[in-house]
Amino acid sequence: MGRSRGHKSRDKNKGSLPQVPKNMKSDGIDVEYSQELADNADLEAQARANAANQRVKNRKRS
Repeated sequence: MGRSRGHKSRDKNKGSLPQVPKNMKSDGIDVEYSQELADNADLEAQARANAANQRVKNRKRS
């Protein structure tokens, strides 16, 4: 037989779960970078990223 109405065991503790404030959340960028240890591939990737950022900034202005 099925349960009678009002017996919802699922999602019982949903209201008591802790929430993380927005200022404590990470954006996923957590990388250490050392210019002294960078090789050519790292420098090229950094240059490409900077160029892409500039293109995005220029698009937003236009």
